[in-house]
Amino acid sequence: MKKIIISTLAVSALLFTTSCENDFDTDVKDIQVTKGDADFTKYVALGNSLTSGYRDGALYADGQNESYPSMIAQQMKLVGGGDFKQPLMPDNNGGLLLATPLGTLQIANTKLYISSFIDGSPELKYANGNVATTLTNTVLTGPFNNMGVPGAKVAHLLADNYGNVQGVAAKTANPYFVRFASEPTTSVIKDFKKQSPTFFSLWIGNNDALLYALAGADATAETLTPAVQFTQYYNALVNEIASTNAKGVIANIPSVTSIPALTTIPVNPLTAAVLGNGNVTAGNATIDALNAQIYGPLNQILTALGAGDRIKPLSKTAANPLLIKDESLTPLGVQITAAATASGNPTLVALAGYLGATYGQARQAKAGDLVPLTTKAAIGTLQTLPPGVPASLGARGIAYPFADNYILTGTEVAEINTTIDAYNVAIKAAATAKGYAFVDANKKMSELGSQSGISFDGVKYTAKFVTGGAFSLDGVHLTGRGYAVIANEFIKSINATYKSNLPEVDPNKYSGIKFP
Repeated sequence: MKKIIISTLAVSALLFTTSCENDFDTDVKDIQVTKGDADFTKYVALGNSLTSGYRDGALYADGQNESYPSMIAQQMKLVGGGDFKQPLMPDNNGGLLLATPLGTLQIANTKLYISSFIDGSPELKYANGNVATTLTNTVLTGPFNNMGVPGAKVAHLLADNYGNVQGVAAKTANPYFVRFASEPTTSVIKDFKKQSPTFFSLWIGNNDALLYALAGADATAETLTPAVQFTQYYNALVNEIASTNAKGVIANIPSVTSIPALTTIPVNPLTAAVLGNGNVTAGNATIDALNAQIYGPLNQILTALGAGDRIKPLSKTAANPLLIKDESLTPLGVQITAAATASGNPTLVALAGYLGATYGQARQAKAGDLVPLTTKAAIGTLQTLPPGVPASLGARGIAYPFADNYILTGTEVAEINTTIDAYNVAIKAAATAKGYAFVDANKKMSELGSQSGISFDGVKYTAKFVTGGAFSLDGVHLTGRGYAVIANEFIKSINATYKSNLPEVDPNKYSGIKFP
């Protein structure tokens, strides 16, 4: 099956000029920089992968050096801020190895890069052939100012033993924190407090919803932290931070359902050309066969059951939606089996049990559903089928319904966004109660997701995959330029709250997507 095209790239889009208002408006050549009411002597950043500088699906040195806390720290140095130490990876490939009694295992991939273009679509590969060389078990000498831990949820920052290498395999510890924890039994917040920070930033909570969303809301793989539980953990974390008497800034959580990782692949990528591997004639033949074998008979049966909108015959002239399983639908498996058995059609009779078991909660994807970027590679791959069922009916997303973990339904999207809204209420309340500066990161990310995007000195940034310039190749994390956009939001909030005038950074001076 031909690879599904993400989009036709226009590299010039990265340098697209626009008449939009320029968001970079701080000219500090003749301004005396002051710290206001803040003390930036010891700045420590708490968070997850977004704080660490993670991008392109990995943590690597160049990305860390362009983390938003590092950018902020450079501006703080203008008014007495101290050095900003990060637990740097030893190379620019990323990836992690874990030494175990059974041998050394690779537990994290190396970074993604664009190796070439196929029909205008980027072909992504892993750096160094996806061979990692960094050993998690090697502990660095700290303390470190950047305490961003990729993969961490709010509760994880409070957890003892989160840096214990013995817990990595069981996922009770984090391999990235293992690298820089002061001791195996400590927690992130304890190591934070040991440093007696004078100023902090906190951007945490994204993974409490993101990991669930990227798993297609499959609760067997990931969980969505309940809002009540999130609030309890978040308040406990902020209370621990407040005990240091440090001043600081807190950011809320962007909507995870508007990032390129979930908005790039359309719900209807199945054209005749795609189904025919570039040959429209062959694709039309495939459509005829699928309509005769599956789509036509199922549409007739479902129409008789009052559910004909679930599955409709494929079109030769329009793009067709993916076939998915929607667990919120009323199961009609028994009825489908009975109707197929009573049809008198030998083929349907022979497949009656299979049809009911497979398509009882099946439907075609529709507007409001989201297709994770990682699902792209699975479209058309073959599902193992029972004996007697034609192998061609096993093409995932085409003839065989994608399982729950491959798709976010509109209902699941609403569930996630409602929960994130509740998270953000708790975050804003915590910031207000303690008098900390507050960053509405959700609003800024929404601006990136809008058609007009954000402009800096004539360069336009949007949330469009690859060409938007702000998001890296994993579709979740930012580029250096994207992190600079966020750094400026932190700086604006710090200045407004603490009467400082730290200069903003110029996003155009940082790195974006690298093209071959």
